[in-house]
Amino acid sequence: MSEAAGHPIEARGLVKRYGHVTAVDHVDLTVEAGCVYGYLGPNGAGKTTSLRMLLGLIRPDEGVARLFGRDPLQEGAAALDGVAGFVEAPRFYPYLTGRRNLELMAALDGGDAGDRIDGALETVDLADRQTDKVKGYSHGMKQRLGIAAALLRAPRLLLLDEPTTGLDPAGMRDMRQLVRRLADEGMTVLLSSHLMGEVEELCDRVAIVRSGRVIYEGALDALLKSTGQRYRLRTTDDERAFAICRAQPGVQEVLGAGDGLTFAADQERAVADLSVALVEAGVAITALVPAAASLEELFFRLTEGDGLPAQNGDRPAPAPEGAAAASREASR
Repeated sequence: MSEAAGHPIEARGLVKRYGHVTAVDHVDLTVEAGCVYGYLGPNGAGKTTSLRMLLGLIRPDEGVARLFGRDPLQEGAAALDGVAGFVEAPRFYPYLTGRRNLELMAALDGGDAGDRIDGALETVDLADRQTDKVKGYSHGMKQRLGIAAALLRAPRLLLLDEPTTGLDPAGMRDMRQLVRRLADEGMTVLLSSHLMGEVEELCDRVAIVRSGRVIYEGALDALLKSTGQRYRLRTTDDERAFAICRAQPGVQEVLGAGDGLTFAADQERAVADLSVALVEAGVAITALVPAAASLEELFFRLTEGDGLPAQNGDRPAPAPEGAAAASREASR
């Protein structure tokens, strides 16, 4: 099946309900070949449920999902040709070695999957631990073994659900480097995550979801540039500075930033006028520098505020007017 037959992922109007709870609410996704696509949202936003529908593991109540033009619900395993990954944590036989687990999976896949075991173990840096039983693996090693299992299928599309959850900082760094390396080799990656720094580091394009609904979809660079020029401000009295910033014409989106403030201003004149207003109020400026908005900052604006205007064809969506409390199953 050639990639020309369809996008690696194309979903239209996906809906999944659990009783009165709508876990996934009319989700549209299009993932282009060669893209690292971030599916970003807080825990309970419906990310895992969406991935399960994409892979045909559960049936949507409405809508359709296709992988390279094929519907897993209609074509079964044939639709998963060239597709691999894991939803939630990968599972292995703990009393078998890492290599033996991969051998069993390769046997199920058939073909030349077994010939890829050595290369997969090298890629995920587990070659020297392949003869150890999985029960002795760290959580990070199990996550990497999960990616090794996915690589046995020589995938063109890799779906990863929260691959760094539960890892220590070193494990998170190693996993991100691995994902980046695979993407640089031309693999299309859909990365589901609630870690905004992870998505910002790895992804080209993002969909941000809340309560099962996409509230922004577009290029990550366009999202980061969508707020105009931002500035970081530190003063001798940040509390008073906050009030002055909020009242100053041309100064918008004033936020606390731990050891200071951030704000947006489309014109340098507004920044100059703010500086004068602060000095006249007896508030000394210790730092005032341009600062790009972080994805985390924009995420909170999108999920807790009124959203962002569409730019360059990218697609924000209104936030849900009410979010029902989801059950544990529905919130996955």
